[in-house]
Amino acid sequence: MGSVCIEIIEGNPHLRSLLGWHLQQLEYRVHQAASIYQAREVFLSHQPTLVVLDADLPDGDGIEFCRWLHRQQQPLILMLSARNGEGDIVAGLKAGADDYLSKPFGMQEFLARVEALIRRKRTPTAPAYLDYGTLQIDLVQRRVRFQGEFIDLTPQEFSLLYVLAQAGGVPLSRSELLRRAWPDAIDNPRTIDTHVLSLRKKVELDPRQPNLIQTIRNVGYRFNMEILNSNISQSQTTKLARERFNNQRSTLSSV
Repeated sequence: MGSVCIEIIEGNPHLRSLLGWHLQQLEYRVHQAASIYQAREVFLSHQPTLVVLDADLPDGDGIEFCRWLHRQQQPLILMLSARNGEGDIVAGLKAGADDYLSKPFGMQEFLARVEALIRRKRTPTAPAYLDYGTLQIDLVQRRVRFQGEFIDLTPQEFSLLYVLAQAGGVPLSRSELLRRAWPDAIDNPRTIDTHVLSLRKKVELDPRQPNLIQTIRNVGYRFNMEILNSNISQSQTTKLARERFNNQRSTLSSV
């Protein structure tokens, strides 16, 4: 079991430590988080096989975070919650949880459920397709569709976009992007700036004022997930902008 990584996201420090200790006795590799912010970082760093998720976290909605987890590498999710109504359980399972355990619970039942979930994951499979609303990433054919249109990306641009999108809005440093998105070790973090500039020219309405791939001062870059869920039809705006640009170019050519 030592090769199986489990992340525990639990706001109660005593319960979090207790669950972690029992799992470690079974030789699972365990990483813990007390908040959604910490949970994202731990998940992206360690890619756990199973996530034990408290539905009632101090800094956000566990159900919404469950949806985010389900869109990633599709880990197994065991949701814990003091809410045991039928509607609450259904909401958790529909959000992507593989199992739902109501508090309080016995430790033997918890461990049995963990082991049952792990048995489902005997043959891990990587996701073939990631859907972020107006952005779809095909990992098999390495194609990207953004706002209804296929975007022609180089292999390196594809990898960079995938890593930024998978981070779910968490800012990533240039060094971290190099580590995750580049196949070979590169010592110059400014390489990221060049590729981000190229990527922005293909996915931003105005590359000089980017709102999808944002620069985070003194950190690096983040992918603006909020804009993907915007009610505004960005694709229509993009098409209109391109039509205006083409019309202006035609007018200038005829002068």
